[in-house]
Amino acid sequence: MKTIFRLLVFIFFLHPAVEAQRNANRPNIVLILADDLGYGDIGAYGQKIIRTPNLDRLAQDGMRFTQFYAGTTVCAPSRSVLLSGYHSGHSFIRGNKGVQPEGQYPIADSVLTFAEVLKKSGYATGAFGKWGLGPVGSEGDPLKQGFDRFYGYNCQSLAHRYYPNHLWDNDRKVVLTENANLTATKIYAPDLIQAEALKFIDQHAGKEPFFLFVPSILPHAELLVPDDEIFQSYKGKFEETPHKGEDYGPNARPGGYTSQEYPRASFASMVTRLDKHVGEIVAKLKEKGIDKNTLIIFSSDNGPHIEGGADPVFFNSSGGFRGTKRDLYEGGIRVPFIVSWPGVVRAGSVNGYVGAFWDIFPTFAELAGVNVPKTDGISIVNTLKGKGRQAQHEYLYWEFHEQGGKQAVLKGDWKAVKLDVKKNGAGRIELYNLKNDPSETTNVADKHPKIVAELDTLIRKSHTPSAVFPLFE
Repeated sequence: MKTIFRLLVFIFFLHPAVEAQRNANRPNIVLILADDLGYGDIGAYGQKIIRTPNLDRLAQDGMRFTQFYAGTTVCAPSRSVLLSGYHSGHSFIRGNKGVQPEGQYPIADSVLTFAEVLKKSGYATGAFGKWGLGPVGSEGDPLKQGFDRFYGYNCQSLAHRYYPNHLWDNDRKVVLTENANLTATKIYAPDLIQAEALKFIDQHAGKEPFFLFVPSILPHAELLVPDDEIFQSYKGKFEETPHKGEDYGPNARPGGYTSQEYPRASFASMVTRLDKHVGEIVAKLKEKGIDKNTLIIFSSDNGPHIEGGADPVFFNSSGGFRGTKRDLYEGGIRVPFIVSWPGVVRAGSVNGYVGAFWDIFPTFAELAGVNVPKTDGISIVNTLKGKGRQAQHEYLYWEFHEQGGKQAVLKGDWKAVKLDVKKNGAGRIELYNLKNDPSETTNVADKHPKIVAELDTLIRKSHTPSAVFPLFE
């Protein structure tokens, strides 16, 4: 399938005049994906403690979605959904499954990603941050999934450390000697990765349309930032309970989380640092004079984490919704979703479109002017441009393979959450009306048996078995 698609794209875009005209009508695309950032962790979504001026400005200059969802509730499968356009009942990667010596189970070569579509339609493509979808050299290597350039962490487990012993530049291992194999904290990886992302803009601005993917590791645990002015501005502002973890030193484990005397100040600093990185990307686009022809999307891969000393309750990280990372309640999967495109997306707009990560693939394909095989997603270009009728989902579906197995479906105001499904799908179903009870406080399954039966049918219909990631025992 990939070979045929690549050949068709090559033939169609072979003529230089055709390519030049297409490039003039297509925007650059920047997709920034935070790691474990909750719906309520930024000011535009109600955060009162942590400063996020650049993200707030991005929302003011663009469109803020209020009911947009991640692919699922943990890293690798959520990213697989994002890249492939298939929800977690159909996508290839459905769990966090590590492989030796470094990396996660690779996304298959048969999976077509939006990065491949953009690359073959003339976009320069780069990813800077955390990958987690296949080791270097495997079929899941980002260089084999549509990216011209990758810089960052290949393995999401090693991305637990903010002062790692190495990163990857394409297929070249970059040893960070200053960090002395996890015994020193000299080179802060997010800042190093950010510098490479900015260079990518420098290299491609004005030359061809580009797609910049920034899957940041901020603010994922461990809770650790440089002792700079951002950290100092939060230090001492909160009552703190020190967190005991696995410290840097001779016995440091690559996938561990360090101790932190100021966990709340550290977390707030990490979010503000992420915000600073967003501001630097926007500033770079303006410096290059390409901001008005660049679509920026900001979101998070799932809800807020509780590892490493994090305190999502204190910060109201879930934005008043129930649950955190690893839950299929709203707090685990409803994420911030901001889109900015000056002169195209209406500034200061708020949109209640009910969408999810699988909508990104068809959206990018339409922006690139490419027809692609059917996915589970719906293009939201009409919503972004404020033109034409926006198609709607009949329902949305998620599954999660840990903690006994979980499934969820949302149709209209009704959401069903099915728990303990590992044994042949015979789990208990909870039912919530999100219009009346957005925080999912009251299970009304016993009052609406017909709705429960209807949604359970959708749950069963939406799950396609996977030999690699079986949901049922």
